[in-house]
Amino acid sequence: MKRKDFVKSISIGGLVSVVGAKTKLFESGNKIQENEETIKQVGFNHINVMETKTETTVLHKAETRGNANHGWLHSRHSFSFANYYNPDRMNFGLLRVLNDDIVSEAQGFGTHPHRDMEIISIPLEGDLEHKDSMGTSAIIKQGDIQVMSAGTGIMHSEYNANKDKPVKFLQIWVFPNKKSVEPRYDQITLDTSDRKNKLQQVLSPNPEDAGVWVHQNAWFNMTSLDEGKSLEYKLNDPKNNGVYAFVIEGDVTINGQALHKRDGFGLWDLEALDIKADTNTELLLMEVPMN
Repeated sequence: MKRKDFVKSISIGGLVSVVGAKTKLFESGNKIQENEETIKQVGFNHINVMETKTETTVLHKAETRGNANHGWLHSRHSFSFANYYNPDRMNFGLLRVLNDDIVSEAQGFGTHPHRDMEIISIPLEGDLEHKDSMGTSAIIKQGDIQVMSAGTGIMHSEYNANKDKPVKFLQIWVFPNKKSVEPRYDQITLDTSDRKNKLQQVLSPNPEDAGVWVHQNAWFNMTSLDEGKSLEYKLNDPKNNGVYAFVIEGDVTINGQALHKRDGFGLWDLEALDIKADTNTELLLMEVPMN
C-alpha cells in the first residue's frame, strides 16, 4: 500500500487528526517520499499483565505500549491512539497522548488538522521540519522543545529533515483549559547542561516562566542524572495534579518503584517525588491536572 492510499483519522475530544497522507508541504517543494509499506494493525491484543495499577499510581512498562509500525513510521503509544485502543489507558489526567516516534529519512506526517489541544514535541535525535497554516516554517532538533496551541484549528506537517538518518521525538498532547483560543506556535532551544543532576523546567502555564507555555495548569521538567544521584520533585499543585514520569534513557527509582528505559509511571495524591538514578538516566516529568 502506498502512503497516499493510507489515511488514518481519529476523532478524540473534539479534534481531528489525519496521519500519513502524502503532501507538498504547503507548496514548499519538499515532498514526502512514497514507499511501499506494510501496515501492521495493533488491533485489540494489547493488554499485558505487566501493567499494574493502584489507587494512587499506575505503572506502564515499556513493552506494554501500543506498537504501530508503518515502515516510514514506528510509533510506541503510552495511551490509546489511532489503531491502538485500551480502555484502561486513555489518558493520565489531562495528559492525552505520549507517542515515542521514529520517522524514516526524508519522510513524515503530511499536512493534517488539529483543534482544541496543546501539542508538544521534544526531539531526541535528528532534525524535524515543521510547517503550518500560520506560515511557520522551522526546524527543531535535540535540545529544542516545540508547542502548538491548536485552538480554533490549525493545519501542520512534521517530517524528517535528514536524508541520512531517522528522527526520533516524543509527541505529547495535553487537553487545554480553554477552548477556541487563537492558534499559536512557539519553540525554544534549551541549555541541556542546566538539567545535569537537577531539574530543568521546560513547560509551564506561565509565559514568563522558563520553557514554553500552554493553556493548562501543567509543568514539565527534564533531568539528566548521573548514576547514584538523587533529587526531589515537589508538585506545583499537589491538590489537583499528578505526575507522569517517562524514562527516556537509563534506570531510575521513583518513590520506591524501579523503572527502566521507556517505562511510564504515574503518581497522584502526593506532594513530592523522590528520584534516584540507578544508572545514568534521562527523565521527563509531566505534571498535569487529574481532572
